[in-house]
Amino acid sequence: MSEETNRPADAATATDDPELLDTTGEGTTLTQAGMEVPTPPPGDDAVVTSPTTESSRAAAIQGGTSSQWRLVYRRFRRHKVAFVSAWVVVAIYFVVAFAEILAPTTATAQNADYTYAPPQQLHIYHETEGFGLYVHGFNVTRDPETFANQFEIDEDSYIPVGLFVSGEPYRLWGLFPMDLHLIGPEDPSEPFFLWGADRAGRDSLSRIIYGSRVSLSIGLVGVAVSLVLGVVLGGISGYYGGKPDTLIQRIIEFLMSIPTLPLWLALSAAIPSSWGPLARYFAITAILSVIGWTGMAREVRGKFLSLREEDFITAALLDGCSRPRIIFRHMVPSFSSHLIASLTMSVPGMILGETALSFLGLGLQSPAVSWGVLLQDAQNIRTIETAPWLMLPGLALFVTVLAMNFVGDGLRDAADPYK
Repeated sequence: MSEETNRPADAATATDDPELLDTTGEGTTLTQAGMEVPTPPPGDDAVVTSPTTESSRAAAIQGGTSSQWRLVYRRFRRHKVAFVSAWVVVAIYFVVAFAEILAPTTATAQNADYTYAPPQQLHIYHETEGFGLYVHGFNVTRDPETFANQFEIDEDSYIPVGLFVSGEPYRLWGLFPMDLHLIGPEDPSEPFFLWGADRAGRDSLSRIIYGSRVSLSIGLVGVAVSLVLGVVLGGISGYYGGKPDTLIQRIIEFLMSIPTLPLWLALSAAIPSSWGPLARYFAITAILSVIGWTGMAREVRGKFLSLREEDFITAALLDGCSRPRIIFRHMVPSFSSHLIASLTMSVPGMILGETALSFLGLGLQSPAVSWGVLLQDAQNIRTIETAPWLMLPGLALFVTVLAMNFVGDGLRDAADPYK
């Protein structure tokens, strides 16, 4: 009797039915009857995996295991307005970092002969001198009734302008003595006011650049302090619960029930007038931070309440991790992208708060230079009528806050890339 005759009928039926075949990829085919039949060698019709297919599969697997930060960055790049605004913010903070070099002169340099001098237009070609940067000078006359200076552009004058020229000396970052300026007149004694001058004959462009350092640094420092208070107090409230949660939440509700602007005004009015610019700077930063941490603490508390029952937190507890390690090593990093988005949205509020207090005379005061201090000169309608360029700090503030809001909006949308 041959092997084919001795083979069980059910096995023959099982192997002949293509629907019952299950390829394991290990050179055998299993049937429902438990029989193992060797797979035939690959023929002309066999599907052979090419190296290209394997590399594509590996790339797909690698893309599927991208880190959370990579996924956030990809979604953020798709938000075109936010991505462009991010570069605008980077450029603004570059100006903040190198304000001394980028400003045509220092913030305190003044010339009483050019009070409220109008902006000078920058030209690149002169009929006799050829190509090169230059501006026209002024013909200055004095009004016989008001004794105010009146300026007319002198088309016949020629003031050459250069790049990386020597000018007013300064100390870069308060450390390195220098006199290099990105742009300025080749003769430092010549008038040069691209954005006009103020009531003391000081260059408005230079003061706006210097003022950005104070206004924007207050926003960053204030948000950093708010982050620490919000994460620590909000984390304690959400993780431990009970009496600590009740106490912290009542404090938050009390602070949030007071209108923000009157509270700012009351705390700012309590600052002694004898304090210098540096002391007032830190006082204003503390005032903005004390009020700004409440919203962050509420968000952190909500995140902790939802995360403390997750399996990975339970696993960390069973593994013997201490509670501070669980909070700062496992829980906070899990929503760090959301924290960054919230912080970005908070910076414009801090900047506007400092500007509002300084504008009202309760924040920083001269000789400190900030956008709020510069806008104090724009409170007089008559001054605005004769020198509208004094409103330019408001334009700088508008562009900065708008760009930061767009960046915060983009980060908020990209904070959870798995949706």
